[in-house]
Formats: sequence, C-alpha cells, structure tokens
Amino acid sequence: MEMPGIVVMSAYETSAERFFETLRSRGVDLVLDVRLRNTNQLCGFTKRGDLAYLVPALTGAAYVHDEQFAPSDELLGRYVHGKIGWEEYAREYRGLMGERGATEAFRAKYGSFRMVALLGTGTRKRRSHAEALEKMLGED
Repeated sequence: MEMPGIVVMSAYETSAERFFETLRSRGVDLVLDVRLRNTNQLCGFTKRGDLAYLVPALTGAAYVHDEQFAPSDELLGRYVHGKIGWEEYAREYRGLMGERGATEAFRAKYGSFRMVALLGTGTRKRRSHAEALEKMLGED
C-alpha cells in the first residue's frame, strides 16, 4: 500500500480559521492526532472532543486520536522540562516508534488516505515529535 501525503500541523499558536483553512487547502482527508495529552483547557479548540466534531463538520475529513504515535509520558516530560534537547528527544522518539512498529502500523491503519495531517504540539520555542514521525514515515 502506498504511503499517503503528510503535512505536520500544530495544535498551538494558530487560530481556528487558519487551522481549518489549512486542512481544506491541503486536501487533508485525515487528521491524525498524535498528542499524548489533548483534553485539557490549554488545547482550546483543538481538544480531542471538539476536533472529533469540528474536523468532519468543517472539512469532511476524518479525525483519529492514536496514542501509538505519541511519545511516552517520561520521554515527553524530559523534553518539556529541558532535561534533553531536540536531537536526543527525536532520536529516542524514533527508537520508541521502532519498538512499536509505527511505520507498519501507520501504513496498515492509514495507508488508504490521500493526505494525512499529523497533529502535534510544536511552537515557536519547542519542536514536536510529529516532525520526527513525518521524517520517519518518509524514509520508508
């Protein structure tokens, strides 16, 4: 099965208008939420429950939250609290995804989609594991 196109998007530092217009303009047919935590008030309009309704209603795309592609709590904590930098975080994340068989699982679960938006948590100050996942999936 062929790998779909992938775009990385962030749940942070964006407006609802820009977020949904990007989904439409890129032809996204699946928003794959790979965040570990996506239910607190800091998520704003990108809370899991809200996106489960808004994505299909506003764009016609599917929405799936899949923790298989999220970092472990321990790894994310070390990165967020500055105990490791981006390069080490991305390397450890890729190792974790290898252990979980992420590439094969992604292809099996989501290979029928044309364009997948990987929803992560990147900001101007902090990069997201969704970037590392995109790179890993593109190498296969």
